[in-house]
Amino acid sequence: MDRMIYTAMTGAKHVMEQQSTTANNLANATTTGFRAQLDTFRAVPVQGPGLATRAFVVDSTAGTDFSQGAFQETGRTLDVAIQGKGWLALEMPDGSEAYTRHGSLKVNENGLLQTQGGFNIVGDGGPITIPPDVNVTIAKDGTVSSVESGSKPGQAVIIGRIKLVNPPEETMTRGDDTLFRVKSTDGVEADPNVALVSGALESSNVSVVDAMVNMISLSRQFEMHMSLLKNAETNSSKAAQILAF
Repeated sequence: MDRMIYTAMTGAKHVMEQQSTTANNLANATTTGFRAQLDTFRAVPVQGPGLATRAFVVDSTAGTDFSQGAFQETGRTLDVAIQGKGWLALEMPDGSEAYTRHGSLKVNENGLLQTQGGFNIVGDGGPITIPPDVNVTIAKDGTVSSVESGSKPGQAVIIGRIKLVNPPEETMTRGDDTLFRVKSTDGVEADPNVALVSGALESSNVSVVDAMVNMISLSRQFEMHMSLLKNAETNSSKAAQILAF
């Protein structure tokens, strides 16, 4: 009975955590470039005097599904999607780098190329500044070029090149701001093999159907754990009655 309480109690707790992760994935099913979160748990024996007859559930490795989402054509010149593996490099307020696949870009009032969240896009020589009154194009390799508005077609002027990286996925961690960072403090070098698709955005890789089915399954698992706790309580009550005689 004691062992059943440990198993059911910790199992129910982590089922609730899985429900929270699944709910977060569902909430971001339409978020551009979002990567689904994954939860992994394992059983661990309770350490103490005597034999290891009790076990409880602990978090193992909270991971991320790095599979690619579908592309959606937008026709907007400042929208880019990454073909295959790779990330856009962003400059954080503290000077560090973070990485995203959300390729909906904008030009702020100071002419800096940024994400919709207001983070500067990192270029070869730092932030990329866009001159006023120009038409901007972004090439497959991340090269940002401009042509003056209203002028006849002519030679494009290269403004800079977006830093595209492809660090090993096992070295990346997700922050509370949904941006990814690498565990190493050495930084990540630009990868010339990362390619962009201009005029498109990558959708979230969350499968709404799979997430809904998972929520139903987790709800049934939680009910099962609650049933086990109820059975443990009933057995304890019956045992107390027997011992009372």
